[in-house]
Amino acid sequence: MNKFLIGLCFICGFVAISSGRGWTDEEETTEYWYKLGQEEIDIALERENLNKNVARNIIMFLGDGMSVATITAGRILKGQLEGKSGEESTLAMDQFHFAGLSKTYSVDQQVSDSACTATAYLCGVKSDYSTIGLNGNVEYGVCSSVKGNEVESTLVKAYKAGKSTGIVTTTRIVHASPAGTYAHTPSRGWYGDKNLPESAIQEGCKDIAQQFMDSSDMITVALGGGRQYFRPEGVPDEEYPNKSYERQDGQDLISDWQTKYGNTAKFVWNQEQFDQVDPVTTDRLLGMFEPSDMKYDAKRLDDSAGEPSLEEMTEKAIRMLQKNTKGYFLFVEGGRIDHGHHASNAHLALTDLVAFDKAIKRAVDLTAESDTLIVVTADHAHTMSVGAYSERGNPIFGLAPSNTNPALAEDGKPYTTLLYANGPGFQGPGTFTGSHVRQNLTNVNTESLAYLQQSSTPIDSETHGGDDVAILARGPMSHLFHGVHEQSYIPHVMRYAACIGDDTSHCSGTRQAYAVEEDTPSKYVAADFLGIKLTATDAVVALYVQFVLVLCLALVILVLIPIVKKPKQIQSDAIYENSHIHSKSVTTL
Repeated sequence: MNKFLIGLCFICGFVAISSGRGWTDEEETTEYWYKLGQEEIDIALERENLNKNVARNIIMFLGDGMSVATITAGRILKGQLEGKSGEESTLAMDQFHFAGLSKTYSVDQQVSDSACTATAYLCGVKSDYSTIGLNGNVEYGVCSSVKGNEVESTLVKAYKAGKSTGIVTTTRIVHASPAGTYAHTPSRGWYGDKNLPESAIQEGCKDIAQQFMDSSDMITVALGGGRQYFRPEGVPDEEYPNKSYERQDGQDLISDWQTKYGNTAKFVWNQEQFDQVDPVTTDRLLGMFEPSDMKYDAKRLDDSAGEPSLEEMTEKAIRMLQKNTKGYFLFVEGGRIDHGHHASNAHLALTDLVAFDKAIKRAVDLTAESDTLIVVTADHAHTMSVGAYSERGNPIFGLAPSNTNPALAEDGKPYTTLLYANGPGFQGPGTFTGSHVRQNLTNVNTESLAYLQQSSTPIDSETHGGDDVAILARGPMSHLFHGVHEQSYIPHVMRYAACIGDDTSHCSGTRQAYAVEEDTPSKYVAADFLGIKLTATDAVVALYVQFVLVLCLALVILVLIPIVKKPKQIQSDAIYENSHIHSKSVTTL
């Protein structure tokens, strides 16, 4: 059915493009929408059989700054890149069975940042702006306020339960979002020891890179950027000889990591090295592909040393982590969606959204819904809007309502579908002055990678938005995302689904049959056949039995064919013999 619908959509898209408009004749009929509505109801009814299995694996996808408007615009861009109108397209995350909304405020801020939100969606506790892995009883930037206020992430809980863990990001692995999996710091900016104030050093606080090293026993795979914080100051960077590392304490944390974990651990910094990593023979993997953040996906192929895509990194991580029979926790961040928005560059933000969705699709293809909970969400929103009554199929980066017939604002100038409430694109490029007037976009290529969407307020970096963000989920217990939730609710669902953490009392009784009790996946439900719940072992045994039965049937057929043919041959010989005797008799007469 799905393949049929995909094929139908392709044909409809081709017809639409051929006819020079963004929709088909079928869409203009009542029957089309009635049929589409009924198909969605049928799918929803199928989902009433809730998946209450224990989640052997958890994959959390975090689109940094991925507002609902970002998802919408990214979906349209994805479709238009495929030659379609765009609006009717479907992202991989769109196909997740259950959805909710996350309230993103922090303890002390109406509009939050990536640090305190990471504490919420990873540790289950809301905290203060710009702090990581700590509750709200801390003071920003004050080292002495940390002790006793640390909170553990779901990654740590998963490790303590015997699972493997991984971090994948397009930012620095010491950036706020990935750091939420392992770090405890009153300032998100303490990336390396160079960033630590003297008072923090005296009071015993550690930079985030050092905390990563100290926590590395818990992290099987870590892929992203940020290598400048890991080696001594003055040591040239592998990729950029004119740049050097930044540590001032003389430590080479990368070398220490390699020494600690031996020959089966691999450190990589370019595409070729990454491609050569064999997940089967590699026990640990550390990849840092840039001194700071990785490149935007739209610029990734310009890197002479090569950088893997988010999709490639996600696949490599899954193939390494899945070797653990107890399962794994994987955190994947599309981190530069946020950076594109801060620059008021929707092109960079949305192409990274499309790349992020490709990683989600790959994870779906590599895992089973029966035992893997996948959660997609964002830390916070941004101020980008999708509006201006734009026509169906108009380029998402284009003028409104269409490139061919743009409307004019009250100042007599055209404007775009995508706009920001604030940012460096204020009224067009250039330094703000009191007499600054909005740029005339009549002859401007608003679809250029360098174009900055206009905004109403001049600031050098566009701000986060305070609106709710989406939570999309599939797999065991994904139905627990069902409404408007506190952001701190998310890790509680993940832990509940996987039976990990401090309270596993819910794993007794009806769910006990699906819980892990041994170092084997045999206790997980792999399938539900004729009302019988089959574990992974049951399913494997059933496949072997089926193979043997088919083999036996083939042997029986091979044995029976000669037997069936033999009576026919005897009968044929008898007829021939009788005929021959009759012929001789006639001749004698």
